[in-house]
Amino acid sequence: MEFSIAGPSLFIISHTEVGESPRRQGVGRQLLNKVVAHARANDIEILPLCSYAKSVFDKDPSLADVLK
Repeated sequence: MEFSIAGPSLFIISHTEVGESPRRQGVGRQLLNKVVAHARANDIEILPLCSYAKSVFDKDPSLADVLK
């Protein structure tokens, strides 16, 4: 997962990529969950520019608390 720290309270996720062998095993979501947990623990918002991350945020309302 590629992201930028855009100040003390904002992460911008720009790219998520999982290799061929672990693909379709939830690895991308596990990466996203770790970033979300860190954001929640540190009062940080996430701006998902990556198409994968954006689609997960769009489909899962439980992530709205960290969405920018």
